[in-house]
Amino acid sequence: MDRLDQAKRLQDRTKKFAVRVIKAFTRLPKNEATRTVGRQFLRSGTSLAANYRAACRARSAADFISKIAIVTEETDETLFGSNCWSSPI
Repeated sequence: MDRLDQAKRLQDRTKKFAVRVIKAFTRLPKNEATRTVGRQFLRSGTSLAANYRAACRARSAADFISKIAIVTEETDETLFGSNCWSSPI
């Protein structure tokens, strides 16, 4: 498998992940705390797919590294949001 195939597979996986994030968001309880964290979860979970696609179109190695760093940050935010409501209080 070459790099282009790997990039396309990861684009597909991040898109599927974004769809799963949207579905998870719609199933969250409708209260103020969950809504606040949930909106951030929704934004970060969907933007990581968009930002990965942007990284694949980078014009230089430095541009790619910068854009992948954003993907990493968004992924970490999504994980944090998921952990917030799955952890017992």
